[in-house]
Amino acid sequence: MDWNTVYSRKRVLFIVIFGVAALIAQQINFSQVLGAENQFFTMFQFLGPIAGGFLGPIAGAASVLLAEIGGFLLLGKDVTFVNLMRLTPMLFAAYYFATRTAKISRIVPLVAMAAFLLHPVGAEAWYYSLYWLIPVIASFLPENLFMRSLGATFTAHSVGGVVWIYTFPTTAAFWTALIPIVAFERLMFAGGITSSFIVVNTVLHRFVSVIPVNALWIDARYVLTRQGLGLKA
Repeated sequence: MDWNTVYSRKRVLFIVIFGVAALIAQQINFSQVLGAENQFFTMFQFLGPIAGGFLGPIAGAASVLLAEIGGFLLLGKDVTFVNLMRLTPMLFAAYYFATRTAKISRIVPLVAMAAFLLHPVGAEAWYYSLYWLIPVIASFLPENLFMRSLGATFTAHSVGGVVWIYTFPTTAAFWTALIPIVAFERLMFAGGITSSFIVVNTVLHRFVSVIPVNALWIDARYVLTRQGLGLKA
């Protein structure tokens, strides 16, 4: 691995800009986390995973971690096991978004399923963990951006679900009640991730002439153009 490429000035600049955007996104609530008081999903759910798409799995996950630590300190959260574990789901989402077809992108949700089923309550609500087959299925469709986004958000969901069931007392009825909510919520997250990637990818493409090769991974297939939007040149 060429560390000079991984931590080039342009990449560091992107990480800094991403960190600022992430801090802002973490302040905008999207929906409440059921079963927890004063805990919310934020707009960071839309932004976090795409870091892996531009920086690669390692640098992408690292940038997400730095952004989360910044938000953690800014909000003055208590350093508890639960709060620290809540930093991990988005790291795996960013890694998944970057790797897609790598074996580890399939292993993480499958390990999460096993861990969930080993819990007594999880064994009762075994059907809930079937959601975590979605990242495995999506990994076989790497060219479909929406499926890639869906796989990333359900990877985060699988890690978060395991942390939740082993940390808080729950019932099978609790997990059953979440099923329709999760379906709606994760489809929204996947749509947000897809849209965020296209917008940021388009902006970065504008500066492709000043971004050195391999500094950032820009996908020309997802660049919005005036013609593609039906606008006159």
